[in-house]
Amino acid sequence: MFPLAITPDSPSVPVHSDLNPSPFLAMTITTGSVVLFDYTLTDDEKDIIDSSKEGGPLAYLHGEGQIVKGLEKVMEGKKAGDTFSVTVSPEEAYGLPDPEKIAVVTADQIEGGEDLEEGMQLEASNDEGEQIVVVSKIEGNKVTLDGNHPLAGMTLHFDVTIREVREATAEEIAHGHVHGPGGHHH
Repeated sequence: MFPLAITPDSPSVPVHSDLNPSPFLAMTITTGSVVLFDYTLTDDEKDIIDSSKEGGPLAYLHGEGQIVKGLEKVMEGKKAGDTFSVTVSPEEAYGLPDPEKIAVVTADQIEGGEDLEEGMQLEASNDEGEQIVVVSKIEGNKVTLDGNHPLAGMTLHFDVTIREVREATAEEIAHGHVHGPGGHHH
């Protein structure tokens, strides 16, 4: 004998209705979503630049510009469990190299200039504040400092798996970043 009424509270009977969608449907990524995802980032030669495999998923607040623009655009509408690959142009990632961010100075203008090596990162000050620069070339006493992002000008290839999507809390929205696992701790 079948029960006369089947309700969503009946644990043994699955209920499906287009009029009353399940509250357990996966949330899609929209502005204000907290997203945790695994990724592997490679260059055009398929060399790995970065990966979340060792450190666990990356958490970000969608719509706040906390990841590169081209990746954030593709994340819109995805949900937990989605896996995809995306190629992001330099313009949608870290931009093209800006010649205005490259300076040639003499080694004696830099504290510890006698110990500089190519590839070293230094903290520099200018009218815009503090900035990290890379010693890109040393020729005699001339030192070339590059303030461009190290990935500027590169096409980036991401392999992504979305692990979790949830609504951001009011506090996360007010602070502009994710709190808790994978996020910021106060």
